[in-house]
Amino acid sequence: MSIRPPPTPAGLPARIAALPGSKIREVANAALGRDDVLAFWFGESDEPTPAAVCDAAARSLAAGETFYSHNLGLPALREALAAYLSALHRPVDASRIAVTSSGVTALMIAAQLLLAPGDEVVAVVPVWPNLTAQPAIVGASVVRVPLRPQGGRWGLDLQRLLDAVTPRTRALVLNAPNNPTGWTLAPDEQRAIVEHCRRTGTWIVADEVYSRVWFGAEGRAAPSFLDQAEPDDRLLVAHSFSKSFLMTGWRLGWLVTPAALTDTVGKLVEFNSSCAPVFVQRGGLAALAIADDFVPALVQRLRGGRDALVGALAALPGVTVAAPPAGLYAFFRVEGQDDSLAFAKRLVAEHGLGLAPGVAFGDEGEGWLRWCFASRDPARLQQGVQRLAAALRL
Repeated sequence: MSIRPPPTPAGLPARIAALPGSKIREVANAALGRDDVLAFWFGESDEPTPAAVCDAAARSLAAGETFYSHNLGLPALREALAAYLSALHRPVDASRIAVTSSGVTALMIAAQLLLAPGDEVVAVVPVWPNLTAQPAIVGASVVRVPLRPQGGRWGLDLQRLLDAVTPRTRALVLNAPNNPTGWTLAPDEQRAIVEHCRRTGTWIVADEVYSRVWFGAEGRAAPSFLDQAEPDDRLLVAHSFSKSFLMTGWRLGWLVTPAALTDTVGKLVEFNSSCAPVFVQRGGLAALAIADDFVPALVQRLRGGRDALVGALAALPGVTVAAPPAGLYAFFRVEGQDDSLAFAKRLVAEHGLGLAPGVAFGDEGEGWLRWCFASRDPARLQQGVQRLAAALRL
């Protein structure tokens, strides 16, 4: 007997009706109502936001700052973000910064700004699915260039990427450091990409949300396109307060753009969200004020979680994994488990272990699992590994 697909709501554009649901949330929904599940599926720490950030937002609310702000954000926050980025990279002027209601909003605005129906986008995958869905929402087509795993570590065939980016390519979308693999770009690779995209007239949309969650020996941040590009290059860089400042629920991000486009970005902010809430922006200002002390300490804790988890996973039979150079995740493969969604659902149902299926990040991630190691309690990670080990013994 054939199974009919569910009906499409009448009148929806095909590109919208075809958008996939989140396979991570599909796994999480399978655990609704259970309090015995160790959940490592979402990309966030289980630590709360720093008190200084919460206090600043509370003071703002108490002062009655509950009204609209400028589309581009509070001038003080834009200036602080410019100083923050300039300390990490080449100088960035506040005139190039637009504050947005989340990093994902910054990326959606980038898609709206650059793309029209029928445009071609090249994306490096596997990747957080929003980055390939957003071009589809505005009617663009996506050419996927896959990273390749070797011994659990993922790498880029740079020449294959450059060959894929042609004068037909309106935008190149890159998430580096990458969710889910932890892969990142070297400065010489970024330089080659910038030079190639200048020749083809292609925009670079760089999701650098994980740039501060960097375990490399050099520098306080992962290599950035801001270090390689000129201020008027065709480059948009999206950032967020979520990962580096434990502010996932606050929904605050920003977009770095050529100064000539900032006012246009402000128009798109108006049509998407009007502005970020003032009290949330006050929290962002407080986060930047403590960044020099808070972020390195957070990264050190995350490094400990990464090393403990990767070491424990590598000791399990049939597991392929490597320590990621950046990010919040161990991305690993279990021999014989080629259906990552089914395996993740079984881990939840039978062992109380919540992981993200690799296929959630595209077909290129099928057969892999993503484990967020941003946990305050090392014992919680150990308990999770024990549950995985029990599943593998069956």
